[in-house]
Amino acid sequence: MTVLLHKSRMVLADRLADAGLWALAAIHLFIALSVLVVLATLSPAHAQEPAACGGDNLLTKFEKDDPAGFAKLRAEADAVPNGKGIFWKIEKDGKPASWLLGTMHVTDPRVLAMPEAARTAYADAATIVVESDEIADEKKAGAAIMARPDLTMFTDGKSITDFLDKQDAEKLAEGLKGRGLSLAAVGRMKPWMIASFVALPACEIARKTAGAAFLDQQLAKTALAEGKTLKGLETLIEQISALDSLPVEPQVQGLVQTLELGDTLTDVIETMSQLYLAGDTGMIMPMMRASAPETDEDAKAYADFEQRIIIDRNHTMAERAAPILANGNVFIAVGALHLAGPEGVVELLRKQGFTVTAVN
Repeated sequence: MTVLLHKSRMVLADRLADAGLWALAAIHLFIALSVLVVLATLSPAHAQEPAACGGDNLLTKFEKDDPAGFAKLRAEADAVPNGKGIFWKIEKDGKPASWLLGTMHVTDPRVLAMPEAARTAYADAATIVVESDEIADEKKAGAAIMARPDLTMFTDGKSITDFLDKQDAEKLAEGLKGRGLSLAAVGRMKPWMIASFVALPACEIARKTAGAAFLDQQLAKTALAEGKTLKGLETLIEQISALDSLPVEPQVQGLVQTLELGDTLTDVIETMSQLYLAGDTGMIMPMMRASAPETDEDAKAYADFEQRIIIDRNHTMAERAAPILANGNVFIAVGALHLAGPEGVVELLRKQGFTVTAVN
């Protein structure tokens, strides 16, 4: 891995949330889960004009401030296998072609539009596969999550403040207050659960409140409405269990850092969105690594996160997708972060004998 110069890391870290952004990779990965909890508690939606998010691309600022540092980051991203493109064609044994779309779990109209070739492939496919087919029904999914209180709440008498010093506890309380929540009301919730209420920009919350579906959810619901077969590669409980398996302390610190972002959270999501829309998925994880502090403890926490939340799940997805793909004419949609890398879904499917080709 290319190691950025200390100056470069400091500049990028400053721009990307005070050197704590690696934890925000989790936002991208579990927004699909978080939104289920949020939507399940909302009153019926009222149609309204979707809110625009705006925000600035933080990498553009980084490139201007430190061209050499950005060039190193660019070189690392370019070296990521399968790091270019969000839409892929899957073929094997002369069967009808199948398709793989990397998604972003947001309601951004630019994301919902999908590439034209993906829209056509989706319309023609007989079977639609998403990470979890449970996302098609928010209330049932929310109920399934709540049925496992050990995953959503501290059940041993502890609260989130047991993992914080006084200063960070005050930051957490103030950040929650700014979002209309009290620490007393949510203190016994697991960090990921609290994050489900605070890890989204106001614009994203507004769109969801108005009834907008995120991309994966839209694909799942449309599949059922059109009489297509809908399948999932994981259960929501499996996904949340992976999150819950991470050490609590890094999760709590990531939550505090998320709250400290304030309006910068919109910039973070916009940066990721622009990378996604450009098909530059290989840049996302190097960006996270580059913005993480250079301590052994943080490096270990990041590596643990990447292994459990991305790599391990990549293997599960690829293994479970293979038999579904056997007869072809399948459209698979999973988070774009799962596609790239030597142990990404694209490469793992190739190892199972499939020909996987980027569609430009």
